[in-house]
Formats: sequence, C-alpha cells, structure tokens
Amino acid sequence: MTTSKSMLPTDHKRIVIKLGGSMLEGLQSCFFKKFHEMQSEGKKIVIVHGGGPSINAALRKNAIESNIDNGIRVTCEKSIGIVKDVLISEVNLSLVHQLNRAGIDAIGLSGFDGKLLTCTLLDEDRYGFVGDIQHVNDSLLEKLLAAGIVPVVSCIGATDCGKPLNINADTVASKVALAIQAESLLFVTDTPGIKIRNEIQTAVSPVDIGNWIATGDIYGGMIPKVHAAIDCLEAGVPSVQIADQHLGGTTIGFEEVFS
Repeated sequence: MTTSKSMLPTDHKRIVIKLGGSMLEGLQSCFFKKFHEMQSEGKKIVIVHGGGPSINAALRKNAIESNIDNGIRVTCEKSIGIVKDVLISEVNLSLVHQLNRAGIDAIGLSGFDGKLLTCTLLDEDRYGFVGDIQHVNDSLLEKLLAAGIVPVVSCIGATDCGKPLNINADTVASKVALAIQAESLLFVTDTPGIKIRNEIQTAVSPVDIGNWIATGDIYGGMIPKVHAAIDCLEAGVPSVQIADQHLGGTTIGFEEVFS
C-alpha cells in the first residue's frame, strides 16, 4: 500500500474509530459526549464503519446466500451492488446524519470519493468482489481533518477502472490508521473491553491475550476482536483499543508501549 507524504500530520493526534455493526443502529449520548471531549483535546478523528447486519438483511430480502470465509464476506457479482448500496446509501448516510445532528461536522466517503481507497482484487476465485487496498488517499483525509470535518468512511473500495469492491471493515480501519499515522485505533463494540475474572483489563499485550485464549478466559465473540486488534498492531498501528460507546476500555499494545 502506498500513501502520499505531502500532508502527513506533525502532531500525531489522529484517532481512527471503527464502529461495529451493532453500533450503527443508534449511537448513544455517551458516545457523542466523549467524541466532543476528544475533539476539544485536539484529537482529529476518522470514523470507519461496516454494516454486516444491514447487508445480511438486504441479501436475504433478495434471496442471495452469503458466507464468511476467514473473516471476509464472500461477495459475488449479484451481491456487490447490494453491498455497495447498503453501505453508501443506507448505513453511511444514517451515521453521518446522527453525527451532524449531535453537532459534529461529518462527511460521508467511500473508496470512490477522491480515489480514497484504490484496490485490486484480493482473491477473486476465493472471495469474489473483495478488495485489497493498494493506496489510501491520506491527503484527502488530512484536508478534511484540517477543516474540522470528520470523515466517515464506508468499507467500499474501487479499482482503477471504477469497479466497486467490498473490503473488511477492520482492514479499512487499520489501513486508514496507518496512512494518517494515527496514534490509536478504537474498535467500538457492544462490550467495554477484555474482561478477565469479571474485571475489565485496562492495558494488555498480545502475549497476555494468547495466554488468556489458551486458558479459556477469552472466548466466543471476543476472540475475533482481539485477533483483529493484534493484526493491526503487527501492521504498525501503535495501539489498539476495544471499547464500548463510552470510548474507554482495554488498550492493546506491545510491551514497550506500556513501559
């Protein structure tokens, strides 16, 4: 993946928030309160979202089967148009409206806008119309952030010839975070973080996570969340948080981050 370097930030006060599908049905007042607080502290925030539940409903309505392979939605030629329409015209618009109504200047974007996410096919035989991000137009994001506008990015990319491609939202969030040199990536879910023996952990390492998975303390739906977080760390994001709508939870980083 390449990024332009002309407008990379000097203050590094960049945060990427990835909103999980269950969060998109309606954000709570605590989210907006914390969001405003972060902005008042000088944080420049980019939001990335998927839309799994809405996509599932639309595909069922159109009698199109869908399956997940290695965490990636297999996207056939029949479904890519539906996925694109749901993410851009439904989920993104609703999310931008919620933010604007809460006094947050936000603008919706997809990979088509300003060549934000230029992609090639990840593996057409295995995944169909799923994108592999080759370039993030970080200059576009920086211009919006400098103007005090929150970019809200749906996980639809585009090929050079304008073909829409579905992209895993965690992947988009990680690539965007790397492109703008974000100090942290927040996965906002319906859980306040990693809970071990009924206590939310404030700071953990990948080694801790591996041990807790082995002992069964981390299980079920938390396992793919922590795996996604570790993937982002290994890609170069300094720290990753698993948080609820209060935007506080568990910070995951390599040991040197906490030393």
